[in-house]
Amino acid sequence: MAIVNSRPLTTDNLNDSSSSEPLTPNHILTMKSTIISPPPGRFVKEDIYSRKRWRWVQLLANNFWSQWKKEYLLNLQHRQKWVKDRRKAKVDDIVLLKNELTPRNQWKLAKIIEVYPGKDERVRKLKLLIGDSTLDGMGRHISKPLNLERPIHKTVTLLEAD
Repeated sequence: MAIVNSRPLTTDNLNDSSSSEPLTPNHILTMKSTIISPPPGRFVKEDIYSRKRWRWVQLLANNFWSQWKKEYLLNLQHRQKWVKDRRKAKVDDIVLLKNELTPRNQWKLAKIIEVYPGKDERVRKLKLLIGDSTLDGMGRHISKPLNLERPIHKTVTLLEAD
């Protein structure tokens, strides 16, 4: 509640450093402009039956905020990825393989060798050729290229084939 009530009522003079602080609902409700920090602690479902009313109130507030974030906040920003049609992945595109366990600068490069479209004709799965750049002392590749099937959302397109 404190976060919502700390939002400015008007957008006039927000960038002007010489103007006064914009009016918020907190100014009216609490006669203060500062945001009140939430109480410390982790509030769990069992707190509904607690004799300490403040724990019960905090649990209800936490439930409200988690539902508000999931249902309302996500609708404020439209997702470009699912609204617009984008170019379909094609054979010979160069992609990066996403891996949550490694830093982005260590993601492997791969080449698309086959695409698998779904029932709606959108590409959902890819067959990739992953090369290993490690060489032996004679300049030859140590390991053979590896074929791998991955869902398209686990890749990032770098270069598009013609």
